[in-house]
Amino acid sequence: MIKWMKDLYIRFEETINYLFFGVLAFLVNMGAYQLAATVLGADNDKVLLVLLATLFAWITAVLFAYWTNRTFVFKSKTEGRLAVGKEFTTFVSARIITGLMEMLLMYVLVDMGDVDDTFSKFICNIVVIATNYVFSKLWVFKK
Repeated sequence: MIKWMKDLYIRFEETINYLFFGVLAFLVNMGAYQLAATVLGADNDKVLLVLLATLFAWITAVLFAYWTNRTFVFKSKTEGRLAVGKEFTTFVSARIITGLMEMLLMYVLVDMGDVDDTFSKFICNIVVIATNYVFSKLWVFKK
């Protein structure tokens, strides 16, 4: 059984690591959102504060995700300040696209759809994590 699990992990290592660290990034994002929302007093009646809390959570999660994706998921071999800077810039650019997508979805769900902000944040994270994997695999950490 252990050999089977090890073989399975080796075969799907990148995907398994992405899912594992994606869950951690999700928890970082949700925790940062809850912290910011609590400090700011954000709720469904204060959409601007919801969006500010979302932005804070996004920045925190992007920094965490870059480190984990680079180190543990895609195992980037990029070296040198310029090359790492370009990789980071590309990563952040991809995350800006999905960050804007998340902000739009949060606005639509919370303000227009009157959906609970925490539930909306959960739904957005699922969509964003999947989209981020595609961007990271095909654009940022392509081999």
